[in-house]
Amino acid sequence: MKQASKLIRQQILALLADGQFHSGEVIAQQVGLSRTAVAGHISQLSDWGLDVFKVKGKGYRLNRPFTLLNAEHIKKHQNKNRLAVINVAPVLESTNSELKKRIANSREELANGDTVLAEIQTAGRGRHGRQWLAPVGGSLTFSMYWSFPDGYQSMTGLSLLVGVAICEALQTMGVDDAQVKWPNDIYLGHKKLAGILIEVEGQIGATAHCVIGVGLNVYVPADEFDVGQPHTDLAAVLGSEPDRNELAAKVIASLWEHLDGFAAHGFDRYVPIWESLDIFADKKIVLQMGEKRFCGVDRGVDASGALLVETEDGITRFHGGEVSLRGY
Repeated sequence: MKQASKLIRQQILALLADGQFHSGEVIAQQVGLSRTAVAGHISQLSDWGLDVFKVKGKGYRLNRPFTLLNAEHIKKHQNKNRLAVINVAPVLESTNSELKKRIANSREELANGDTVLAEIQTAGRGRHGRQWLAPVGGSLTFSMYWSFPDGYQSMTGLSLLVGVAICEALQTMGVDDAQVKWPNDIYLGHKKLAGILIEVEGQIGATAHCVIGVGLNVYVPADEFDVGQPHTDLAAVLGSEPDRNELAAKVIASLWEHLDGFAAHGFDRYVPIWESLDIFADKKIVLQMGEKRFCGVDRGVDASGALLVETEDGITRFHGGEVSLRGY
């Protein structure tokens, strides 16, 4: 998408975010385009998930107002300084894809903790290539960069560590009962609240350049959005929508803190914390791995982040891959 179109759509999004009616003529004057061109941009934003409608004689209006993400506001909510850069983009294909492009660009230097957030993802992804639904203004979607000089072997347990960091950030927002589901989901009241997608660039034996993608439901009403499984959002739990900039600040700060500790000491010290948050702790579970199906009892994880399942043959370790986990 051309930079000019990005800026125009960012302007239109900012104008509509207050939830009031804005005439096509006024919007056109603000962005310096014809009303027809404005209608085309709004149509594209609608295709990407912006819930906007038009009333003859009044103009365009969002179904609900929301506060736009703002990098400076996010930084103001943080209580520690770091050299990492926080960027907010109005529209991206996916925040993970954006960071992977930056990694591939050898002229662009990235620092641990650099973060990219997006208001709109046109092709957000979850695990195994699934689409990640992120309603405009109703979610927090971002990706963070972190490098591991010792390579892939020093990243074992990373997705679990990220889950711990998110749960601890949510506690500071008044959400005390979020839980983790191995290997990369956050649940609340046995419904999915957030997902984690970790992707790695680099050669075996060299520095692993890691992209940590997070999608968190802020306002995604279950009766309005079908995401393919039971889900919940923070607005339903807290009774009102939290400030997404404050939420972003707390989650990012928690990740910075815990990733520093993880990079220095590994996942071992976080095992008891993760197990205390495990939604299926000591419960019977079923894992589907390809054509194979395993039944047993969830006995936590080891220092590598492998799931420990007690079966008739003893403890079996599972390290991820195409694994789905369900309680029964």
